[in-house]
Amino acid sequence: MALSKEQIKKVEEVLKASLRNKFENYKPEPASMPFHTRLLGKDRLALYAFIHSLNTNFGTSIFEPVALALAQKNFKVAVSQAKAGDQISSGAQAEIQKI
Repeated sequence: MALSKEQIKKVEEVLKASLRNKFENYKPEPASMPFHTRLLGKDRLALYAFIHSLNTNFGTSIFEPVALALAQKNFKVAVSQAKAGDQISSGAQAEIQKI
């Protein structure tokens, strides 16, 4: 599945906006990790903390909007944060049990 130029542009915009926001608003959380500090040093530990923060943030600020941008071209309805419900039909349960 090749991406259209419009989809590529949307993905680029999401990535740029998310990373720009992270760089502008990053506030490191104080952590007492003496073993890590001795092993890695303060600079590397700070870099590790920043990268970990990015990875945590990617789910909602990058992966989800990118998936939405890609889905909008291929499906009639594409929404973010959709609620799946809290019940399952007996027919669906039976199909799942067959697997």
